[in-house]
Amino acid sequence: MEKIIIHGGRRLRGEVRVSGAKNAALPLLFATLLAPGVHRVDNVPRLRDIATVEKLLSTLGAGVSWRDDLFEVEVGELREVEAPYDLVRTMRASVLVLGPLLARLGQARVSLPGGCAIGARPINLHLKGLEAMGARITLDHGYVEARAKRLHGARIYFDIPTVGGTENLMMAASLAKGTTVLENAACEPEIVDLAEALNKMGARVEGAGTETVTIEGVDELRPLRHTVMADRIEAGTFMVAAAITRGDIRVEGADPAHLGAVISKLREAGAEVIEEQGGVRVRGPRRVLPVDIKTIPHPGFPTDMQAQFMALMSLGSGTSIINENVFENRFMHVCELQRMGADISIEGHMATVKGVRGLLGAPVMATDLRASACLILAGLAAENTTEISRVYHLDRGYERIEEKFNSLGAAIERVRE
Repeated sequence: MEKIIIHGGRRLRGEVRVSGAKNAALPLLFATLLAPGVHRVDNVPRLRDIATVEKLLSTLGAGVSWRDDLFEVEVGELREVEAPYDLVRTMRASVLVLGPLLARLGQARVSLPGGCAIGARPINLHLKGLEAMGARITLDHGYVEARAKRLHGARIYFDIPTVGGTENLMMAASLAKGTTVLENAACEPEIVDLAEALNKMGARVEGAGTETVTIEGVDELRPLRHTVMADRIEAGTFMVAAAITRGDIRVEGADPAHLGAVISKLREAGAEVIEEQGGVRVRGPRRVLPVDIKTIPHPGFPTDMQAQFMALMSLGSGTSIINENVFENRFMHVCELQRMGADISIEGHMATVKGVRGLLGAPVMATDLRASACLILAGLAAENTTEISRVYHLDRGYERIEEKFNSLGAAIERVRE
């Protein structure tokens, strides 16, 4: 087991480049299953979740090569249609193999992903959509089994916007017979990135990024050539790092169009945010102003930035109210921030954050990916030394995070416990 040690109190300055987005790369890599041939995807980050995709694609019979940030997948006659529990349990996004396998091979067997640390996130909306497209779905000993001679187009309404469901059905509909319309679809930038990639493969996807996505099915697709978009959540994390340390950081690769709500709230907190060509520059305020936030699907404030922003608000000059409206169990980092001196109380899905003049380093424990980032930010701003255990969560979504922060003047090291 490893832990991260942070010697806090340093103002961060300089330039940092954002890696490719994990949440965009995952569906892109599964989309390679839709077409035979050699697929090439650039700007793929070195993360644990991507390593899981590598294992899963290999298990299904694809040839995989991963050099630096170039991911190549050679897809021929796939020998398996099953995504086994041992792989799916480590990464919920593994369920995204369901649509591509079913669309191309007519069958798929995928382990149910179960719950996770921050909420249940059931896949019933994925299955309901595939059934509307003609799939026969059965549940057998913890596995979803799906069969269809060929999927057909359908009009599908999501009861709530679902990123994974939108992605799964977009991929499945690309090879379906006829036209599929997804209503109340997720609008995240990662959806748009996937649609652009599918269209490069010969698909006909329109409306991605809006609540209505239309996919006209085609008979076959060609190999993928695509560059993964920059990670907007990593970018937002470094932007908050500038604010919480009263620093001055240029985040290279950050796209302001993907970060509207985060930029707005940082400015409200007193930070100076300058949108530049190819990136965003943030100068931290002398004193953080209190800000209220409500997490909602894109283009609202992202739930994946809630924990990081709470660390910033813990140093505010007044009281902030944070409403978590996406996941029901995403305040587990609160207890750890309290150990560092934060004044936070929780009532249901609402956290009341009363700003304090400073945080103090302490031993803390990460509970999930974004909570890990939250504690790093708190440690950067705190006096003395912070030790964060269970940092394996970080490796699921942040590439070389210690190296990047140290390049900005931080003092972070990873050691074995």
